[in-house]
Amino acid sequence: MRFGAKKLQASRATRLEKPPKGHFFFAGRVFPRIKWWQKPHLRRLYFYCVVLIFVNIANGFDGSMMNSLQSLPYWQDYFGHPKGRVLGMLGSSMSLGSIIGLPFVPIVCDRFGRKKGVILGSSILIVGVALQAGAANYNMFLSARFVLGFGMAFATNAGPLLCAEIAHPQDRAIITTFMGCSYAMGSFVAAWTTFGTLKIKSDWAWRLPSALQAWATVVVICVIWFIPESPRYHMDRDNHAKALQMLAHYHGEGNEHDEFVQLEYTEIRTALDIDREFQRNTRWVDLVATKGNRHRMSLIIAIALFGQWSGNGIIAYYLKLILDDIGIKKPSQQLGINGGSKAMSLLVNIFAAFYIDRLGRRPILMISTIGMLTCFVLWTILSARYAIEENPSTGLGRGVVALIYMYNFSYNLKTGLPLTYTTEIMPYGLRAKAAMAGGLVTMAAVFFNQFINPIAMGALHWRYYIFYCCFLGFEVWFLYFFVVETRYVPMEEIAKYFDGETADVSAVTNAQFKAELAEQGTAEQIENKSSAPEISITGKELR
Repeated sequence: MRFGAKKLQASRATRLEKPPKGHFFFAGRVFPRIKWWQKPHLRRLYFYCVVLIFVNIANGFDGSMMNSLQSLPYWQDYFGHPKGRVLGMLGSSMSLGSIIGLPFVPIVCDRFGRKKGVILGSSILIVGVALQAGAANYNMFLSARFVLGFGMAFATNAGPLLCAEIAHPQDRAIITTFMGCSYAMGSFVAAWTTFGTLKIKSDWAWRLPSALQAWATVVVICVIWFIPESPRYHMDRDNHAKALQMLAHYHGEGNEHDEFVQLEYTEIRTALDIDREFQRNTRWVDLVATKGNRHRMSLIIAIALFGQWSGNGIIAYYLKLILDDIGIKKPSQQLGINGGSKAMSLLVNIFAAFYIDRLGRRPILMISTIGMLTCFVLWTILSARYAIEENPSTGLGRGVVALIYMYNFSYNLKTGLPLTYTTEIMPYGLRAKAAMAGGLVTMAAVFFNQFINPIAMGALHWRYYIFYCCFLGFEVWFLYFFVVETRYVPMEEIAKYFDGETADVSAVTNAQFKAELAEQGTAEQIENKSSAPEISITGKELR
């Protein structure tokens, strides 16, 4: 697949334009940034966004917990010390459940709303946690993992869509990136919870962490009823009054006539109209029907695959096997290394989320991937020396641990980006379907990681790492040539960088906005300053 180089270069130059300090771009104009903590309705909205972030905390908790459970003697004894294919099935059953559930996600989200998707997924998750914590045997634990995966498919796809579509444009990128980063928060809590339960001298050493996996989901279930539905969903269902009411209440402190609210409402409506005009409807084939959509889907699929096939699956689910290979076999040491790694991952994720707009998508992806490649090559070399030498030095094992930490640092720079990028580059009508497609690729890759990795590592040991070194090299090449920068660009306006100037929503929005004001007899001269750095601000501050 080949994309126009001139088009990409031109779009990069445009998107590197930075708004004046303390301001943000919207609809080709500049608005002053709002101090959200001073606005009661916006404070409430951001609280709701934080609650939605909890859906991914549950996902991160699960990944780290399954890794840590393998170091617990009581879990190993209860399930007969699973290895190879048996261990792989325990790990991969959750991703298999997600693969089965994902095709139904767009149906629920597009027909019944993003909120319904979160409610359905969270309810199923609680059932899965109950089955897992009360598992009487291997088959029951395996079934519980499948149910968890099925529920996770709905919660972790509907949650980001709703969060991105209700967030204020000035902070959307940071908030949605935090949602991706919240996986690390769940991992951190699970790692140290399991470290603490190591001292419990009963089956509760593993049952308690299994039960605590529900805490984040319980928070979501309790609050979701108060969270507003996406204004884009309302508008797509021709409930324009509800959409305007939501935007006014949370983005304009209740003022439907606020200039920014009216402009935002007009831009969303215009973007939906353009989508309908060019795509007529939102069939599955529309995901690849145009050159712009093919470019989008190639990025979404690639980034989803890169998120799981960068070697992180080995560390996330089978760190115990890595540490066993380098002579670190004490459960307390393994759990401590895992917990320390998760703490560092959380800090890196938070840093990356705050700087997502300052640094940009492309630089973060490139720095992260090159860092992972470097660490993985060195890690492979040290692991090979440890395996080949008759009396390997303990320094080699320590070097591997240090490289694991350095690798995690690099990997976690980008973990919040897939959710942000997927939701922002797709038009509304295809957003849920694209998220499903990306999620399907992710879960298929996770299934491979969880099922194949323990078998391959048992047979190949350090030689298996060579595959990931090669694949990371391919990632660097792909990201450099095909990723489009989107920082500073509002969600509805990103389309022009994939579909051309005919999809420039900002110009159409401004023209339509002026026409509507003129019809009301209250029009003022509003200058379109989309390309000038020294913009005179005409938009009033939201109240």
